[in-house]
Amino acid sequence: MNDPISDMLTRIKNAHQRNKAVVRSPVSKIKKQILTILEKEGFIRGHSESTLDDGKIEFNIELKYDRGSPAITEIRRVSKPGRRVYSSVRGLPYFYDGLGISIVSTPQGLMSDSEAREKNVGGEILCKVF
Repeated sequence: MNDPISDMLTRIKNAHQRNKAVVRSPVSKIKKQILTILEKEGFIRGHSESTLDDGKIEFNIELKYDRGSPAITEIRRVSKPGRRVYSSVRGLPYFYDGLGISIVSTPQGLMSDSEAREKNVGGEILCKVF
């Protein structure tokens, strides 16, 4: 697998299309930070770690629905391994008039675009969520 972040985002998108309550994804530190941001911003209910029989650890991601429709209508990877996308703090894009967020990897760690604007830092735009 060349892009584990994209794999996790695709798993979330596909699970929403099938109205699943929980989706599983392999564990990594950056994925944990992304899931924490999604939970803080209200796009997922939560996430937890579980150990499989073979000793591998997976995330159990609890998806969020509002009256049957998914909380995440669009989730897309912006910066990819073959094409990195960077932005200054002034160049951070607004999605859907501020209703959507983009997750930014900054020198101070992963954060949402609004938090990056507050801290006046730019960085690599990993994904956008609406």
